[in-house]
Amino acid sequence: MRLGAFRFRPRWWGFLLAAAGCAAGVLLGQWQQGRATERRAAFEKMEAAAHGPAIEFPAATAAAAQLGLRRVAVAGELLPRFTVLLDFRLHRGRPGYHVVQPLRVAGSDTQVLVLRGWIAAPARRDQLPEIVTPAGSVRLEGLALDRLPQFLEPHAAAEACAPGGAPCVWQNLRIDGFAAWSGLALAPVMIEQASALPDGLARDWERAAAGYRKNEMYALQWYSLAALALALFVVLSLRREPPSRGPGAAA
Repeated sequence: MRLGAFRFRPRWWGFLLAAAGCAAGVLLGQWQQGRATERRAAFEKMEAAAHGPAIEFPAATAAAAQLGLRRVAVAGELLPRFTVLLDFRLHRGRPGYHVVQPLRVAGSDTQVLVLRGWIAAPARRDQLPEIVTPAGSVRLEGLALDRLPQFLEPHAAAEACAPGGAPCVWQNLRIDGFAAWSGLALAPVMIEQASALPDGLARDWERAAAGYRKNEMYALQWYSLAALALALFVVLSLRREPPSRGPGAAA
């Protein structure tokens, strides 16, 4: 194929490399785009639930199992002797902890875990922040979750910290693990607190599912690599043809 002063003369190995590069870029781009779609749907679902009307948290544990991703309101008493600090949590680039405490639901024997908020870590790792726990009955609202994202491997020494003393520092939290450690009868969901209390904790929660934007960026990068592979194949397959001599040209 002749294109002006150039002739398109692809080589078989160049074609194979370009085809492999294009196929890999498109397939990986589609995979990232699919992940972005899934995570965006999850993010929008959580945002809609977090800003929807609150329903009263039930006293019955079985009924609480149906509350995943619903905004709830609950009254009861926080139990500071079972405080757990989740380590390695960032807030606007600052290191700190997520504060978790159980709440005894008013008028029942049910306890529910409350993810109360974020607090900054002291400058020294051997020091813990001071946690302010409102005394007496409190009423709060938040999003019911059935689990938290797992950031790191569970800390081997986490359960060695006994309840009742200083706050325990864990890396991850599971409801069944907390129940076994504390001996409390816990509802099968936890509450990500949204309402304000006089405790100095930050509660502008970041959604893990909000990372769909990164997946969209990765998809664009893979599609761009596929386009680049095709463009390089075309450019490297062009050969400049020497100018043809006319019939009257000297030999």
